[in-house]
Parts: sequence; C-alpha cells; structure tokens
Amino acid sequence: MKVLVTGSAGFISGYLVEELLNHGFDVVGLDNFSKYGKVRKSYDSHPKYKFFEGDAKDTELVKKLLADCDQVVAGAAIIGGISLFHELAYDLLAENERIVASTFDAAVWAHKNQKLKKINVISSSMVFESTNKFPTPEGEQLKCPPPLSTYGFQKLACEYFAKGAWEQYKLPYTIIRPFNCVGVGEKRAVYDREIYSGNVKLAMSHVVPDLIQKVLKGQDPLHILGDGSQIRHYTYGGDLAVGIRLCIESEKAVNEDFNLSTKQSTTVLALAELIWKKVKKDKPFKYVSDKPFTYDVQKRVPATEKAKKILGFEAKTTLDQMLDELIPWIQQQIAIGGI
Repeated sequence: MKVLVTGSAGFISGYLVEELLNHGFDVVGLDNFSKYGKVRKSYDSHPKYKFFEGDAKDTELVKKLLADCDQVVAGAAIIGGISLFHELAYDLLAENERIVASTFDAAVWAHKNQKLKKINVISSSMVFESTNKFPTPEGEQLKCPPPLSTYGFQKLACEYFAKGAWEQYKLPYTIIRPFNCVGVGEKRAVYDREIYSGNVKLAMSHVVPDLIQKVLKGQDPLHILGDGSQIRHYTYGGDLAVGIRLCIESEKAVNEDFNLSTKQSTTVLALAELIWKKVKKDKPFKYVSDKPFTYDVQKRVPATEKAKKILGFEAKTTLDQMLDELIPWIQQQIAIGGI
C-alpha cells in the first residue's frame, strides 16, 4: 500500500512515517518545513520513502502526489502549544482551513479519477474542549458545546470536511484524535513568540518538554501553569503511530472516528513531581503556580474502548518510560541549542 503523509516532517508524523516504513508501506512525504525549519529524519534515504518539499495548500501538487496513492494521512497544520491559541488565533483557523480544503479537494479528485481509497484525518482532543462528560467517548463532539478556541473549532471543522466529502462525493474517511503526544523530535516552532515561565523561556508551551527543560535548567521552585490539577492522558508518539497505522489498515475503520490515547490519567502536578524526582533525585520538590492561559483545558479524559474493540489498539508505553527516553534527549537539545 502507498500512503501520502502531509506534514511528514512534523512531530507525530515522524513516528508515523517510521512505523509505516517498518511495516512495508510505500510512503510519500510532503512538508514545507514551516514549523521547525529544515529537519533531517533517519528514514530520509529509505528506499520506500520519497519526500517532496512543498505546501499542502498547493492543490495541484497534492493531486500529483496522490495520483498513485491508496490512502492519504492529512496531518499538515499549524499546531503548537496553548500560547499559540492566543498568538495565532486567526492563522490557526484560516491557514489550517486552507490546508484542509486543499487536501480534501485533491483527495476527492483522486478518489474519483485515480485509485485513492480513503482519507485519514488527524484531528485533536481539542474538539472536546467544552465537554463535561468524562471519560469522553467518540460522538460527544456532536453533543457538547463547540470548542471555544479557534484551534479546537478548526479541528472540529476538519471532521465536518470528512463528513461532507463522504455525503457528497462518497470519499471514505477515518477521523483520528491523538491525546497529548509525548516523544522525541519536537523542537521550538520557528513562529513561536518568546514566552517566559519564571526565569526559563518556554520551549513549545507543551507541558512535558517544558517542565523537563525547566528542571534541567535548575529552576527552583518550579513554575507550573495554573494550580497543577489539570488532568491529561500523556500518550507516547510510537503508540500513536501504531494506532494510526491500524486506522489505515483496518476495513472496520472506514467512516469511523477514534480516540487514540493511554487510559492513564495524570495531573500536571504529579507529572512535574515525577520529572523532578528523575532529575533532582532526593532534592525537595517545590513549585509555584503561574497564571494559566485562557484555553488551558482543565480536564481531558478520553474513552478508549472503541479503539481497543475495533482496532485492537492499546497504548502500552508508561509515562515513566516516556520520560526516561525524553529527558536525555531534551538535555542533549539544550546543549546544542535545539530548544
């Protein structure tokens, strides 16, 4: 099977492309390097991987790349931490809508005129931004109030693109919602504004790497956003890649939506203390609370039964294992100026 991955130089896509190649897929990658600048991947020279530098808003280019593909993973987007929800509130909506519309235009064409079988849409847990139902099952995005952030609203719009393309053009789809991806490879976005948390400049405004870098840089007491009671489900990028691959492979995934996440709930404060103990050992843990961002959702607890039942997917990597991999990588990135 041949798959086009848009946004292939991105964070989750880095895990996904490797996963697909390891399972015998032919993969075409498309990215304009707008997030991190030019990056090199370990699989760049893989015989089954072909990369194209370009913009997913170039519909004719996407059509050309889809001409002999069986499926497409629509992963290209402007994405970042919650600080970007304020800094790029309009661009997150407008630019991402252009990217999605272009990708769907090309996919509709390729389904009608070529051999494209399905589009796989990388959505987000932020479609559930306004829910008060926990654990949150698939389908709740149609019942709860719409997201308040432009980013969450746009991700919900992505799902309606899939719905509309199926209703009008019979383009099959799978909607995929990753929850709080953790892993190596994420650096400071080139469009990020400098934001300080205490005396340390945030790396991505994503909680795991930012807490790690603050502890590694000696911040004491540790600054956290809010009171630390926010609940997240930190899910390893490699596990998410497996889940996305299963969505691509499974006929049962057609016209379905899936939460891809670990079942384990963790508060930000518990995460901070775990990182502290791994780095500082027996040094007493101290922290202060900074004013949180507006769209810092207090609780994200997904239902995971559907992905397990239909796909056989379970996220197996523990937070402890993730941190043991990520802490040394961030330490290296600090040393070379990558973060």
